[in-house]
Amino acid sequence: MESEGKPESVAAVAVGNRQLEGGACPFMRRRVGEIGRVWSGVWGRVVRLLTKRLLQRYEDVSKQRFDRAILTFLQHLRRCYIGDQVVLSSKKLYTRLSELLGLHDHLLLINVIIGKITTNLKYYTKCKELIDHTLTLFLEMASGAMTGKLLLKLDTVQHIILNHNREQFPFLENWECFRSRTTLYYTFGMLVFMEDSKLKFKSSMEPFLQVFGRLNSTPDVLFQSEAVKYAFIGLMRDLRGIAMATNSRRTYGFLFDWLYPTHIPILLKSLGHYADAPEVTTPLLKFVAELVLNKSQRLTFDSSSPNGILLFREVSKLIVAYGSRILPLPNKADMYTSKYKGISICLIILQRALSGNFVNFGIFELYGDRALFDALDITIKLMLSIPLGDIFAFRKVAATYFTFLETLFNGHLSFVLNLDKTALMLIVESLELGIKDLSEKISAQCASAIDNLATFYFDNVTVGFISEFPELFSRILRTLFEVVILEDRGNQWTHSSAILSMILISKEMFANTKAQILASYPPDRHQTLSLCFDKLMQDVKISLDSKNRSKFSQNLTRFKSEFCVK
Repeated sequence: MESEGKPESVAAVAVGNRQLEGGACPFMRRRVGEIGRVWSGVWGRVVRLLTKRLLQRYEDVSKQRFDRAILTFLQHLRRCYIGDQVVLSSKKLYTRLSELLGLHDHLLLINVIIGKITTNLKYYTKCKELIDHTLTLFLEMASGAMTGKLLLKLDTVQHIILNHNREQFPFLENWECFRSRTTLYYTFGMLVFMEDSKLKFKSSMEPFLQVFGRLNSTPDVLFQSEAVKYAFIGLMRDLRGIAMATNSRRTYGFLFDWLYPTHIPILLKSLGHYADAPEVTTPLLKFVAELVLNKSQRLTFDSSSPNGILLFREVSKLIVAYGSRILPLPNKADMYTSKYKGISICLIILQRALSGNFVNFGIFELYGDRALFDALDITIKLMLSIPLGDIFAFRKVAATYFTFLETLFNGHLSFVLNLDKTALMLIVESLELGIKDLSEKISAQCASAIDNLATFYFDNVTVGFISEFPELFSRILRTLFEVVILEDRGNQWTHSSAILSMILISKEMFANTKAQILASYPPDRHQTLSLCFDKLMQDVKISLDSKNRSKFSQNLTRFKSEFCVK
């Protein structure tokens, strides 16, 4: 019998998997355990069958469903019987496996699973879905503390870590599977860094040294050949996976010392040749974005180390090189792929670098180094090259745009306020529109940026930009009030902080905004609503300390409640 074209046993496993994923009850766990014991007998015959008909079956794309069912079964077998959080006792399972296949412990079973993984990665060269499924299983096994250490005991794993090339994994040469390379090398990186050995790390990077050697020896006239292009794209995707696996200060140091300064110049050279090719620049920029992400405080250098400064200077060079080449290029039909995506990644790179706390930016101005100024300058130009309508139309662009602005207004207002008035007005207008955005995150980020700007003026300036554009900031204050009054959002604290800052820098602007809001309501409600505004400032001082902000936020909550009573 078959169910939807699947053999009965495979269908049974699929049903068990679905229920296990949904939080299986004890009965289903026992049922999956029974299926596991049944499959322990079937598994040996399956392995022998697959080995016999290997080449014939792997070349046939239409017969891959069975292998995916096996992978799904192995995933749940691992979750139930192998690892740090096993669900079921494995004693009976290994007793049966020992009788049938001679597999009497975790290590031997893991070796069989790894054999299946390496076989799939070697012979499936045209099926991205199966490659990704196989890599997911591999990554799950490497992510576990116990299973990861067991993997490192296997000769097969040690061999592929030191010999990861197209002979071992032909799918690496398949363009459709290029994105899968990052997952593969993320897994390899996790295993390599688990050993915490700089010597082992350097040995595992030998295949990359060969690629760098070929790229460096390629003359400029041949650098844009297809072979060089695909080699570089693959290298960037692979190194991004390695960078993703560095989760500590020590392992990040391994990678940084290996990269800098020897291998960084090839990145700049490639941007010079391929700035107009997003299939090249996107993997390159994503690698750099991962390199400057300070997760788990991995970018913490010694107090006497210049590495943080050196890293930012290289990042600045890359952003300037990309931005100065992409800006003059003519627009294409697919603006997101050709320009906006690359610009968005540049915003991510600089935002992460500015907020990563791995470099003291005051050093650049102190010693006349233009790295920070040049990076900010080209990034602002890139931002302003995107029409506001397109920013909001492409949601990924909007997310990176406003995240960057929040960081910029938080720590680098001096640069913002030195922009020409047209550029600054465009940026602030975009913040006004962002406050009204349906995304609570974007709305809060815009309110935070406005709060930082208004707070700066409250603390340092009596007259200036805000007084020169009263209509714009009056609109912003009214927009903030409208969002608080008319919408139920979970980020009222951020909005209340921005409202208080703007009220305190200009009583006249607050009075005008109050009059505009009252004018939009029927005359018979004006007296009641005016009283709500009076209560809003009750016991609120002319201060922006946390205690005063908290008091104003409480008043605003009551204001909203009373204002909306009909």
